[in-house]
Amino acid sequence: MKSFPPSLSAEEEQYYLQKYIEGDLEAKHILIERNLRLVAHIIKKYQHLEENPEDLISIGTIGLIKAIVTFNPDKNNRLGTYAARCIENEILMMFRSKKKTSKEVSLYEPIGTDHEGNEIQLFDIIEANEKDIHAKIVLKEHIRLLYEKVESILSPRERLVLKMRYGLYNEEEYTQREIANRLGISRSYVSRIEKSAIEKLREFF
Repeated sequence: MKSFPPSLSAEEEQYYLQKYIEGDLEAKHILIERNLRLVAHIIKKYQHLEENPEDLISIGTIGLIKAIVTFNPDKNNRLGTYAARCIENEILMMFRSKKKTSKEVSLYEPIGTDHEGNEIQLFDIIEANEKDIHAKIVLKEHIRLLYEKVESILSPRERLVLKMRYGLYNEEEYTQREIANRLGISRSYVSRIEKSAIEKLREFF
């Protein structure tokens, strides 16, 4: 696990929160960076599930960003307390999404053979009146492949940008400028990351 910068003191946290409320995006970047230790701490409890730590860091960071964006200092809670719940919620949402996906059965999965020894797939025995069912099945397989490749070939930063840009995993969609503001980087950098990720995925489709 990579090392992260030290956490903010209560006074520092209050200072940077106030600066962020006033519109200082650099303060937001500092709040994210200096709370990454909290993300690393929370994901430790899930590492026994054989999840990639980098993936958990990416998902947890999304929760951290949401916490910083929605945090209300008037409620007198420490940001860390609120962020911990948001980070954990984000990770649990990811696990629920994976669990749901794992229960899906591929229509092209072999289920037996006919009397001539030919392989029978579930698709072969489905009765449907819709003319476009084959197109829907192909689309579903492409979506499954897309998610598989997003998780296996993209860097954590590329995954994070695509998830926010296109609303993957039922997340909200953001513009490049919104992503840049949320991550504390330039819009042109977001554009380069997005373009690089799409080029990596394109060869599989």
